[in-house]
Amino acid sequence: MPISLINTEHLDAIYEIDLKTNPSPWSFENLKSSIEVGHQGLVSIKDTKVIGFAMYSAIPPECHILNIAIDTKYQGTGEGALLLKRVIKQSKAMKIKTIYLEVRISNHKAINFYESFGFARDAIRDKYYPGNPREDALLMSISI
Repeated sequence: MPISLINTEHLDAIYEIDLKTNPSPWSFENLKSSIEVGHQGLVSIKDTKVIGFAMYSAIPPECHILNIAIDTKYQGTGEGALLLKRVIKQSKAMKIKTIYLEVRISNHKAINFYESFGFARDAIRDKYYPGNPREDALLMSISI
């Protein structure tokens, strides 16, 4: 699938994907603001339709993955791996040394996914995610 840089034309599609896949999705305004403040992003496109996205903040020597999601119809097809590989490749080109992220402690599928790329479990951030009850985040990182 083609992967391209995110732009405001993709906002509706990534918002819909985030609503379907994220227990505490970003607001449309937060997604728009993230792009406007200069966070980087990629979209995966199939037949002109956005089927996944990754948003990250790269400030050398670090990169922080803010959000990565694949439409439920396309999960398990390798799209997430393609996006993460591209984030890593772009980070290397920007002289990034370490990539960080947070993931819900209960999201074993995502934790296993990141570990398959070499991300390490670093720490727990108590009650990081909203909800009732709030959920802890697992902090993960990889040196590249």
